[in-house]
Amino acid sequence: MTTIAVIDFETTGMSPTMGDRATEVAIVLIEDGQVVDRFQSLMNAGVRVNSFITQLTGITNEMLQAAPSAKQVMREAARFVDGRTLAALHQLPPAGRAHLAMADAEVAASLLLHMQHDLKTRHGCIAPDPALLMGLQRTSRHLVGGY
Repeated sequence: MTTIAVIDFETTGMSPTMGDRATEVAIVLIEDGQVVDRFQSLMNAGVRVNSFITQLTGITNEMLQAAPSAKQVMREAARFVDGRTLAALHQLPPAGRAHLAMADAEVAASLLLHMQHDLKTRHGCIAPDPALLMGLQRTSRHLVGGY
């Protein structure tokens, strides 16, 4: 049975070279077309969250001060994921407040299930497994039909 991990991070910004760091991670595991497990944690990376990010995500500096270290959370997340991962974009209803990791991971998991369903019903794909999805991702648009 193939398990896929859908992962989302929230960060202090978009520039790691300028000191931006992850503040939250959420992971949703999918097996056989079903969500089977979830992991979520805030993480203290030792950087401050500006007011824009707090307004966007709801994550405050106080919340991060009480959170485990980023190193500890990433170690736990790596054990939870154990080598699985996939994400994409599609118009699906939100699963909660956007820019909170669990809500974003839930939407991404729903997207994956939707994509797999479409590949089966619309395109006759018997087994839309992760290898097929990753291959399609690397295929030029005009070659997709042949793939």
